[in-house]
Order: sequence, then C-alpha cells, then structure tokens
Amino acid sequence: MEKSVVATAGAPAAIGPYSQGISGCGLVFVSGQLPVDPKTGAMPETIEEQARQSLENVKAILEAGGSCLCHVVKTTCYLADINDFAAFNKVYAEYFPKDAPARSCFQVAALPKAAKLEVEAIALVK
Repeated sequence: MEKSVVATAGAPAAIGPYSQGISGCGLVFVSGQLPVDPKTGAMPETIEEQARQSLENVKAILEAGGSCLCHVVKTTCYLADINDFAAFNKVYAEYFPKDAPARSCFQVAALPKAAKLEVEAIALVK
C-alpha cells in the first residue's frame, strides 16, 4: 500500500516538517489546521471566524485529497479556551449538520501563532 501527499493552495502551507494531508488505504488524514487564511496569511479574531477558517482549510485539503466534509469519520479539535466550546460547536454544526463524525475536543495550553483553535480530520475517500 502506498501513501500520497495531499497539497493545495486552498489551505495554508505547513509551518513545519509535515504535510497538509496524506491519503492512503482509502482514507485522507488532514493535519491540524489553524485558522490562517491561505490567501493573506492573516488570522481572524473571533472564535466563530477562526472556527470557520479552520474548517474551510480542512475542507480544501479534503477536496484536494478526493474527499469532502460529508465523508469525515473523525475530527480532533483543540481549543485554547474551553469556554469557547459552545461558540465553536455552533459553527462546527454548520459544517456537519447531520451524521456528524466522531470527535474529540479539548483545551490545550497553547496553539501555534496564538490561535484560538486547531482542527484535524480523517475522512473516507469518495
């Protein structure tokens, strides 16, 4: 079995020695996505805007890897402040309106670039 690197200009470039995503064995693994706009390099300010940007980045990588949000089976979500949990969930539910994937979500001490959140995903290839 072989793996393939998934890369797209529709999501920010990796800021370390990792790929945006990897596909193999009928799955796409999306590395944790910070809420960085791939066109400007800027990060929005509010938790809601950051959630949307991170999920848009995940979506772009999934599509580049031959998948989509509707095929996501697992996400892991990291919040800098667990008090943002409800606001994050509201936006997350817009992206996964039914049959939501399995998920882990927890607070971490800090995230790169002082982001409020980061989202990673595993999805089936279409």
